This record gives sequence, structure tokens and C-alpha cells, in this order.
Amino acid sequence: MNNFTYSIPTKIHFGKGQIKHLNELKENGNKVLLVYGSGSIKRAGIYDQALEILKDNQIKVFELSGVEPNPRIETVRKGVQICKDNQIDMVLAIGGGSTIDCSKVIAAASLYEQDAWDLVIHPEKIKGALPVYVVLTLSATGSEMDPFAVISDLTLNEKLGTRAPCLNPTMSILDPTYTFSVPAKQTSAGVADMMSHTLENYFNNVSGSEMQAGFSESILRCCIKYGPIALKEPDNYDARASLMWCSSFAINGTIKCGCEVKWCIHPMEHELSAFYDITHGQGLAILTPVWMEYVLNEKTASRFAQMARNVFMIQELDDLKAAQKGIQALKQFFFDTMKLPKTLREVGICEKDNFEIMAKKAASKCAGSFVPLTQKDIVEIFNRAF
Repeated sequence: MNNFTYSIPTKIHFGKGQIKHLNELKENGNKVLLVYGSGSIKRAGIYDQALEILKDNQIKVFELSGVEPNPRIETVRKGVQICKDNQIDMVLAIGGGSTIDCSKVIAAASLYEQDAWDLVIHPEKIKGALPVYVVLTLSATGSEMDPFAVISDLTLNEKLGTRAPCLNPTMSILDPTYTFSVPAKQTSAGVADMMSHTLENYFNNVSGSEMQAGFSESILRCCIKYGPIALKEPDNYDARASLMWCSSFAINGTIKCGCEVKWCIHPMEHELSAFYDITHGQGLAILTPVWMEYVLNEKTASRFAQMARNVFMIQELDDLKAAQKGIQALKQFFFDTMKLPKTLREVGICEKDNFEIMAKKAASKCAGSFVPLTQKDIVEIFNRAF
């Protein structure tokens, strides 16, 4: 196991009715920028609950609505301008990962003199951020408990991640009941997203990391158990609560520390989203089994076999055969059980014109992954996923 430093500074309030803890915002000032997406928080009543609590605590609210599913740098800039014009003290994100990511970069860029996109392409320039608070409404990205943010500039066909310790939310409220109304499509994509985060960490070449591997396997089993229940019974509290906690722990560092590895499926999917603006979790579900089949061989089979035996309970002594059965079981879960799209064509990608340039960009970001991939390799993976 490698050396590491581990810190999760985010306070979590988990469970029903925890939105009452929005009163903690007054510890950081009396002006907040409320950031949200399409308006579903108003239909669900969360918006009114939040405003009432903030008003009771003499916190003045400024709003930024309309955050996109793949948040745009243009929206970040709007939020930054509001913060600078009104001397905002903190940012409150109510929504899923896109809203939270947008809020994080707004919080950092509000303390930065130049353009916000600089902080996306040069994370080292992030020197501070306004406090970020979260009310989570979608279990998927884990952004409520990590220092990462992903922002898109579609004019450049770029979707990039940035990170800094100061981007960890100060406090996140995780009320599983707020995910009861999440549509089936987003529920499935969210499960694929959190499973992908887990798998990206799981497939590494670091010895002595059995605890991290075991924790990863438990997250995957939990997703496989509760994902279908959440689809069938959207208001099943235990299912929604389990998925919400899996989402956070898939990416908060617990299963990564000591066995860090470069991710490769996410850089590939980010290119798909940057060029075609598809749903992130769906893209990950399409690419993951294709990547697995592409890199599976006698040398890599043992790790895939471990997944097959410990996650899907496949009883097969031969590593290669077990690995193949495990990948097939994952495909069946994604595509048959969770009803996720199987191919790029199913999400509206009907041509291959951009595969070469997408693959070149992705290859530059995944050096050091479980199995090194060249531009040619990634083009082939895109082709097989088509």
C-alpha cells in the first residue's frame, strides 16, 4: 500500500428532516447564493423549506437557477458575477452533482481575479473558495463529499475536472426522501455512476490494499441489491438511503487512499459528453463493460475474477472463465435490470467522425491506469461501444 494523507472535512447530516441544519449557514455570514437546476426542487417542496429556514436565520438569498446536467462554464460565470456584485458569503447547492460542481467552481472563482475557466484547466490556481453547502437530491457523483468538480465548455468541446481541498463542501445534507421523485432514467444512471467510481478505484495494480478492495466490493454489492429496488419502489427509504451513502463513499477517498490509480473510463466518457452532451452515467455504463472485455487477458484476469466471485458470487475456479462470467453479469445488470442503454447509438451518437480526436484527448489523461491505453486502443473501444 502507498503512502497517503486522508481528510474528509465535510460534515454530513444524514436522514429525514435534516434540512433543519441549514441554520448552520449563519456561521459563515448572512448572504448566500442559492444554486439549483431546472426547478424540480420547487415541485418537491425543498425550495420553500430551504427559503423558510434561511429567512428565519436572517440570511439573504440570491439565486442562480438553470444549471445544466453537464454544467457549463457560462453558468459558472453568471454565478461568479452575482457573488462579486453582492459580496456573497457562501454558496448553497440544492441538487445533484452538476449543481454541486457548478457551485464549487463559483465559490473558488469568486475569490479569483481572472476568468473562472482558468481554475478548471489550472487547478493549482485555486487558492481559496467561499464555503459551499449542499442539499443533495440525486445519488450519483459523490460531489457532496469530495474536492472535485467537472465543468464543460462546449464551445471548445471540453469537459474537464478540477480539484482543490477547499472545494470540499463545508456541510452536506443527505435526506434520502429527496430522491424519491428522481425519474427511473436518472436513478439508473446514478447507480452506474457510483459503480463506475468504485470500479475505477478497484482496478489498480497496488498490492496490500485488501481493505480498500473489500470496501469497494461491498459498495458494488449494495448498488446491485438496492438499484433494482429503487427502480421498482421509488419511495423505498432503505434502498434510497443505501444508494445515497454508496454514492458518497465511492469517491470520498476511502477506497482510493493507498492504492491510487489513474482512471481511464471517465476520461473517455468526458469526451463523449463534451462532444455530444450525453448523460454521464449512461456513457459510463456503455463504456465500462467494453473496456473490461478489451483489457481482459491472462495477466489481468485475476482482478476481474475477484470481482466476479466477490460481487456477483460466481463459482468458477478458472480465473479467465470467472472474469468473463463476471463481465457478462455486469452487462446483464446494467442493460437488462437497470435498463441502461447498451450502445452509443442508443444515446444519439450516430457517427464516428470525432472518435480520433476524442481518443487522443482521453489518452493524454489516463496514463498510469490499470491497463495503459493508447489513442488507437481508445478508438477501438469507442468503435466497439458504437
